[in-house]
Amino acid sequence: MEDEMNVPIGLEEEGEVRKGKHKGKHDKPKPWDDESIDHWKVDKFDPSWNEGGLLEATSFSTLFPKYREKYLQQIWPVVKGALKQYGVSCVLNLVEGTMTVSTTLKTRDPYIIVKARDLIKLLSRSVPATQAIKVLDDEMQCDIIKINGLVRHKERFVKRRQRLLGADSSTLKALEILTNCYILVHGNTVSAMGSFKGLKQVRRVVEDCMMNKDHPLYHVKNLMVKRELAKIPHLAQENWDRFLPKFKKKNVQQKKVKAKEKKPYTPFPPPQQPSKIDLQLETGEYFLSDKKKSTKKWQERQEQQSEKAAENKRKREAAFLPPLEPTKLDSNKSEDGKDDVTAVVKSLKKKAKELGAQKAVDNIRAEDYIAAPAESSKRKKSRQS
Repeated sequence: MEDEMNVPIGLEEEGEVRKGKHKGKHDKPKPWDDESIDHWKVDKFDPSWNEGGLLEATSFSTLFPKYREKYLQQIWPVVKGALKQYGVSCVLNLVEGTMTVSTTLKTRDPYIIVKARDLIKLLSRSVPATQAIKVLDDEMQCDIIKINGLVRHKERFVKRRQRLLGADSSTLKALEILTNCYILVHGNTVSAMGSFKGLKQVRRVVEDCMMNKDHPLYHVKNLMVKRELAKIPHLAQENWDRFLPKFKKKNVQQKKVKAKEKKPYTPFPPPQQPSKIDLQLETGEYFLSDKKKSTKKWQERQEQQSEKAAENKRKREAAFLPPLEPTKLDSNKSEDGKDDVTAVVKSLKKKAKELGAQKAVDNIRAEDYIAAPAESSKRKKSRQS
């Protein structure tokens, strides 16, 4: 009891904390558990760390296309001089079309051979030598993204690759500025150089573009917003989802998939289809001799050819057929037509007569039936004389 009472309060609290964490006897302070140490910092390699050199020789080789042969011959002395500083030898084989890098006895950095391998890969993918040599630095990394397997259709592949570039390579330049990476789209690959964070962003943009998930401009807008938010100190530890733009997909009419009609389930297998020999037995062709079979096939082929030839001849002669002339009316039809016209004329005349008689009845004057005066009688006599 006295020993327990004599234990300092600080140690008691520390023991309680340790019991609460459920850690073992190895829970002791480590020399690297210091907040002042930046664990993400990459220290520059010092040759004194590996004075004995490497135990085994390592080499990497890569092929290059024929159109890069002339350029590689021109810049190879520059590449050789850059690798010589790190104790790495390089060979350009124009006969086999390969570039090879290998370690030597002067090589001290064990990771430099991996950097040299990335250098020759970038050179084979048409990256300029001045830019590719920068990959030998510790802070510079590279990533070669294969895009030919993401799209099957060739025209669609070209269209999406052009979407990644943009008009006058404007989209590509914007991605380079926002990700702090060098990006080169060439053939079936996209070569990128930069930090690990930037390369991760570039790979995501490229894959989303080629797989038609998101347009590169949407990623550019998101990266611009994140870049501005990173400058605000009180938002550094917060979630940025509420600030990022959300893009809705447009309702594009897609082809309707025809639903297959489900056949009723039957436990019995379908009937076996007749084989070629069974069909021959049914028609009796199986018992014919080889000569008769060949003559029969020849006759069928001749019939098909004659039908095809007749059809082709009909199509050719159709272009030379004269156009159909307007047909004249038959005499019988014309007589019937004349009869119809005469009947109409007669009916019209009859109606006109009836109408005239009706008007005559309506225009009866009483003066016509009254006796005229004496003057009229004298005039009549004078006319008679």
